[in-house]
Amino acid sequence: MAYCKNCGAEIDDKAVICPKCGVSQQTVVDSGSFGWGVLGFCLPIVGLILFLVWKDTKPNTAKKAGIGALISVIIGVIYYILVFAIGIGAAMM
Repeated sequence: MAYCKNCGAEIDDKAVICPKCGVSQQTVVDSGSFGWGVLGFCLPIVGLILFLVWKDTKPNTAKKAGIGALISVIIGVIYYILVFAIGIGAAMM
């Protein structure tokens, strides 16, 4: 017999949910791989959504997706400022 991770009640070895408290007994894999950061960088809105959805259940993966999205937005803003500044400078000459 196994024991619940939350309440400590004795449960069946193959139980997915504790019958006493209802907490899931499955472990969540939270590798936080580089691929989630790349996805967040390429699609910042997806990275933001993944960050918001996973921030409590998969914090490492959420952080990678959020950082990727943040870097993408920062680079986009810097690029926009540089292009806008150069465009005004060239128009004034």
